[in-house]
Amino acid sequence: MAEFSNSNTVIVAAGENLPLTETAVKAPACIVHREGSGLVTLRGLTSGQCRARFKVSFGGNIAIPTGGTVGPISVALAVGGEPLTSATAIVTPAAVENYFNVFVAAFIEVPRGCCVTVAVKNTSTQAVSIANSNLIVERVA
Repeated sequence: MAEFSNSNTVIVAAGENLPLTETAVKAPACIVHREGSGLVTLRGLTSGQCRARFKVSFGGNIAIPTGGTVGPISVALAVGGEPLTSATAIVTPAAVENYFNVFVAAFIEVPRGCCVTVAVKNTSTQAVSIANSNLIVERVA
């Protein structure tokens, strides 16, 4: 298991990944992350199985930053740069700086000997403020 976070409030541009600046729980060899990067690499290190399975969970607070336009905003877990529709959180704040708590999770399978990158992506059409974010990656099989 590994836990990466960003306790600051970060403005993430549309289509960009949330930078993860702290490592709360050190990652095992099958989970690779460089502090400050928005990407986490999952490695299919397995000897007897055809694939490794990971559970990836994200929680945080999102809002429209000052100067933004009131409307729906969203974040999603992305695999290989592609957002997962099944792991997308959408909220519609009534005003800027109106924070909502969001949570998404997904199981990610990595073939033996391969690597997959995961990230938290702003899937909105405008910048989003993300605060007190937390990404947990667990190797489950």
